[in-house]
Amino acid sequence: MDRARLSAIAHRWHPVAAPVSDDALRRLVGRLAPPAGAGRTRTALDLGCGSGAWLLALLGAHPAFDGVGVDTSAPALDAARDRAAMAGLVGRAVFVEADAATWEGGPADVVLCIGAAHAFGGTAGALAAVRRHLRPGGRVLFGDGFWEAGPSEAALAGLQAEPGELPDLPGLLAEVGRAGFEPGYGHVSTLAEWDEYEWCWTGALTEWALTEAPHGEREQALDAARTHRRQWLEGYRGELGFLTVVLHDTRA
Repeated sequence: MDRARLSAIAHRWHPVAAPVSDDALRRLVGRLAPPAGAGRTRTALDLGCGSGAWLLALLGAHPAFDGVGVDTSAPALDAARDRAAMAGLVGRAVFVEADAATWEGGPADVVLCIGAAHAFGGTAGALAAVRRHLRPGGRVLFGDGFWEAGPSEAALAGLQAEPGELPDLPGLLAEVGRAGFEPGYGHVSTLAEWDEYEWCWTGALTEWALTEAPHGEREQALDAARTHRRQWLEGYRGELGFLTVVLHDTRA
């Protein structure tokens, strides 16, 4: 079963592709006020936008913005376009199927990159890509994982990760500083947010497998849901953290 399609189905119930509640999402995008100055439309860019939940929330909160979302997943982008239509944002949101790591669009006043660092080879690569697309003095909404505890061998196995692949929270913020950004408002995902996200991921995929899946994909989807549930519950639950943070450009 195609991985991009599987992921799009798994995120049906929780289109915010991160362990972040709707309330926390609204608070975070609310901190991305338009830069000072009048007379022009601001641009937001979402690198690794998935189904567009973050970008569309930003556009809904800040009418001065138009936005572009970039992702390689055609199923996720189809969902993003549907969500934009339902929100009345078709004229303000454009979704592009491309590799965010090599995409060469114009500069943006706000750049979002949440849960997509793997597409850039890690945190440092993601922050470097963000900077390439950011207008001087702009703001960033960045989200990435870190070790809140451990990591235990079970957590590493569950994520199929190496011991030094993720930092702790101070280490993640140190990486942000080395890239020339200053952390502003941030949100550390709670265990309840993690549980909601993971139960939605596995639950949406399980329900699809049992009620909608074509013959031949039912067992594949169920196996993916079972594997993910086991890796989470027996592996990284309570050890893997997630930070979403507004960053200010200190090199403006």
